[in-house]
Amino acid sequence: MSDKLTIASAQYPIGQPASLAEWQDKIAQWVADGAATGAQLLVFPEYAAIEQAAALGENVYADLDETLSEVARLTGERVALHAELARQHRVHILVGSGPKRLDDGRFVNATQLVTPSGVVGEQEKIIMTPFERDWGVSPGGPLRVFETAIGKLAVTICYDSEFPLLSRALAEAGAEVILVPSCTERVSGFHRVRTGAMARALENTVATVQSPTVGDALWSPAVDRNSGAAGIFVPSEHGVSDTGVIAEGVLDAAQWVSGTVDLDRLRRLRSTGEMRNFADWSVQPGAASLVANVEVVSLV
Repeated sequence: MSDKLTIASAQYPIGQPASLAEWQDKIAQWVADGAATGAQLLVFPEYAAIEQAAALGENVYADLDETLSEVARLTGERVALHAELARQHRVHILVGSGPKRLDDGRFVNATQLVTPSGVVGEQEKIIMTPFERDWGVSPGGPLRVFETAIGKLAVTICYDSEFPLLSRALAEAGAEVILVPSCTERVSGFHRVRTGAMARALENTVATVQSPTVGDALWSPAVDRNSGAAGIFVPSEHGVSDTGVIAEGVLDAAQWVSGTVDLDRLRRLRSTGEMRNFADWSVQPGAASLVANVEVVSLV
């Protein structure tokens, strides 16, 4: 395992593909472009999978219930495509999240982490936004830390990044990089998630990676408007990053944003940094260990 991890985070534009083949070609080109940055890990955003609904006709994409049902039905094929692209380009990929139907009929918002060897881990969103409650999307779980050949990774999907105890549990369970796929309609929403991602990096001495959807998709009742910028964040520490920002994109542009995180330096910061936020968490009144709430999964 390398102590330095190069990551590419997508500012992914929701388009209106005319067919699933057109959508597949778009994803393949995006993965190829992301891999060309030299990244070992590619991160796609929350609800990027909803783009598939456009290829299924107006009866599907104009109806939210049909969108959820049909995009959920495509989950296996969608993950298999990304797994094949991960194999071809020798990269790990966080698949753009989408609805997944549980055995009891409920929908959850799930993303998958695929490795070059074809092993797949999955994280469901924990805390629903008001919009998701209106859509009929349910809370999922559990929280998971994924042990991979490139490091210990975890995911907090969009709104989940705004709740510190979730990321704290992941950090206590060993997570060194927390991926934050997001989908926000307004710039204010983007900044809420960005603020959460930066705060979680500071509190836990980890790297966080935000990947947003961008652009308008007025054909969709779910992802009609999208605004944001990708970012790779670490604690603001001398010799690491004075601002806490390793890399950040141009607001609402369609692009990859890449940067390299020194995982060994982050580990050493926990005991040698200017401040010791990770170690001093327990000093807070009422602080408790949260690691028991996390499942550790090997993807090696």
